[in-house]
Amino acid sequence: MSEPEVLIEVRDGLGLITLNRPRAINALNHPMALVILDALREWVDDERVRTVVLTGAGERGLCAGGDIVAIHRDAKNAVENGDTAGADSPSGRFWRDEYILNALIGRYPKPYVAIMDGIVMGGGVGLSGHAGHRVVTERSLVGMPETGIGFVPDVGGTHLLSHAPGEIGTHVALTTARMSAGDAIAAGFADYFVPSEQIPALLDALGTAEADIAIAKFAQPAPVSVFVESRGWIDSCYGADTVEEIVSRLQNDGRAEAARAAADILAKSPVALKVTLRALREARADANLEQSLNREYRVSIAALGTHDLVEGIRAQVIDKDRDPHWSPATLAEVTDAEVEAYFRELGAHELGSAAPRDER
Repeated sequence: MSEPEVLIEVRDGLGLITLNRPRAINALNHPMALVILDALREWVDDERVRTVVLTGAGERGLCAGGDIVAIHRDAKNAVENGDTAGADSPSGRFWRDEYILNALIGRYPKPYVAIMDGIVMGGGVGLSGHAGHRVVTERSLVGMPETGIGFVPDVGGTHLLSHAPGEIGTHVALTTARMSAGDAIAAGFADYFVPSEQIPALLDALGTAEADIAIAKFAQPAPVSVFVESRGWIDSCYGADTVEEIVSRLQNDGRAEAARAAADILAKSPVALKVTLRALREARADANLEQSLNREYRVSIAALGTHDLVEGIRAQVIDKDRDPHWSPATLAEVTDAEVEAYFRELGAHELGSAAPRDER
């Protein structure tokens, strides 16, 4: 028999969650999200569990993101058959439970330690980026790659990105830039740097000491962040109100890094870029993670019926030709109505996540 895709264990005061799809870099699917959700809910009142620890099997990464092949199937069906099921589709149900899980992690009443070693993308950020204790290593590569597949940052990503210092989050979202350990800490996606060779010892220490004390024994100064060193041009260029103006400022900045960023942006889905910028700006005013997740759910359900999500996943994952044909093809062709359609309320299908009363 094959091993479970998520390993759940209680030992030495720890609730251990191990994502166990190493060949897929532990990509998250719906059954996995439900297993984690059930375990976390059970452990809230389990006196055997003092601290929750999330790790990924294998050496490639914690989690490469969500199972976008399944999402492609649902999106393709929606586009080809005019299926408007959206929230009732398999992907819609997956996102609902995944976002509920993200919110639970963000407010978990016990220490939750995420070991963000290796690749941590998309859905992997949702499992780790809202944790109370987020550990990165020299192998960490953290990012939100959604605009590259015609999608928009989700799993609470707009909350994290919009609250990053200055315009770092806007840069990461629009270019899909990968963050090193130092970048992730600087951007507010992680808290501590621990060399990968020390992770086994850290896990042992977590079994005998409180999370803060155990991590302090192994944490080292954060590596230098390229983003911090580039805050001048990042804040200046990405502070614009439209994607077009951001690109123009980048192209006219004169720095090679800015020119590369402009080229990276122009390779992404034009409509996804505009929806992402609006979502980030609105998320800045959100009082809590739940508000951002509610908006992200509307946007995700809307994206499920779009050409660009189907085309983006096809080009990057299915056919791997890296040559997506976006529609509309340019930023100038994207209308306000097309952007607005992503933010329409879902009526009875709203996610409806709410923060505790004392935060309202």
